[in-house]
Amino acid sequence: MTSAPDYHPLADRMRPQSVDDFAGQQHILAPGKPLRTAIESGRLHSMVFWGPPGTGKTTLARIIANSCDAQFISLSAVLSGVKDIRAAIERAKQYREVYDKDTVLFVDEAHRFNKSQQDAFLPYVEDGTVTFIGATTENPSFELNNALLSRVRVYVLKSLDVDDIKTILQKALTDQENGLADQGLTLEESAIQKLAEIADGDARRALNLLEIASDLSEKNTISNELIEEVISGGGVRRFDKGGEAFYDQISALHKSVRGSSPDASLYWYARMLDGGCDPLYIARRVVRMASEDIGNADPRGLRIALDAWETQERLGSPEGELAIAQAIVYLACAAKSNAVYKAYNAVMSDVKNSASHEVPLHLRNAPTKLMKEMNYGKEYRYAHDEPGAYAAGEHYFPDGMNEQHYYHPVDRGLEIKIAEKLARLRDLDNQTRDKQAKKGN
Repeated sequence: MTSAPDYHPLADRMRPQSVDDFAGQQHILAPGKPLRTAIESGRLHSMVFWGPPGTGKTTLARIIANSCDAQFISLSAVLSGVKDIRAAIERAKQYREVYDKDTVLFVDEAHRFNKSQQDAFLPYVEDGTVTFIGATTENPSFELNNALLSRVRVYVLKSLDVDDIKTILQKALTDQENGLADQGLTLEESAIQKLAEIADGDARRALNLLEIASDLSEKNTISNELIEEVISGGGVRRFDKGGEAFYDQISALHKSVRGSSPDASLYWYARMLDGGCDPLYIARRVVRMASEDIGNADPRGLRIALDAWETQERLGSPEGELAIAQAIVYLACAAKSNAVYKAYNAVMSDVKNSASHEVPLHLRNAPTKLMKEMNYGKEYRYAHDEPGAYAAGEHYFPDGMNEQHYYHPVDRGLEIKIAEKLARLRDLDNQTRDKQAKKGN
């Protein structure tokens, strides 16, 4: 391969020039879809493309500008500031004055702009000086301010499927003008399948790997073995330790445990580790799962989760990661109960929305003579001195507050026994209070 000054990577050379050549995204680009109709009619509107890397966000923005005969200005939010935004706006104004044509202002990694930088676009998006097209891999709801979001339409781009990637690779191999046709290369069927799978929905990654393989190939055939060598340098799966993929995957792990699927739970756990997630973060979340979703149906789950966390802290990888996997599988297989979780939320809501009731005198501690004289602790019934170590009929809520039942055990695991015991104790309470009421009469 030459190193001429005008060299462009294969991925850049193979950018489609029209919607018809664009691979994937048929949910927004199929005939009759709103975005396709807008492009074909030349009616521009400001928008944001949200999707994983390599799904065509930049390419689609260029296609839109070309189809509408508009000037295309590209900014990177990583490298640009308000000064660059103002300069782009001035270029757009001059272009309008000289040519009476629109300008598409494309902002890559738009989520990297802070609020003031995003606000700098607003007047010019509003008055039509520019048509704003932003690209982001992060959820716009969290990363873009409401003022900007209200002025754009968000389009979600999806990862390309394996067939889409294979189509792109085949085109790169046969394209006479921009592809690799002049090298006479062919890919073994197993090699192109492997390349399409390992690209993980990213067309740019697939083309970059193909170009590397073509450079390394000593024959006209790119074999499966050569592709294995090209990709052996490290993992290529998507994972952003602070972004959307991170929170989506920890959510998937939690929901798989809650749904009693040990296999899916292990899969998402492995995906997060493979992407570089700190095992201690996962261990902390596993403890949360033990309390929130297993609870008293199987209290051993919390202890196992804590032991796994401690093992990771003491031994590190890979021993600690295996212990976390053990805890995840145990929790996924355990009886489920969110009764404590629901009770906790209910009582916290009541406490926050009610008065600060005083502690009843009989429940107060009386460490001093004065407190005893004020009847602190008077008439308190010591449960261990009562039949069955239970003071039947005793009231532990504040005076004037009715008995509340926040905790409702489920009919699974240990909570079956807990529910039976609570029912017996409440029956004793009712019997005792009925007797006390009769005596009072």
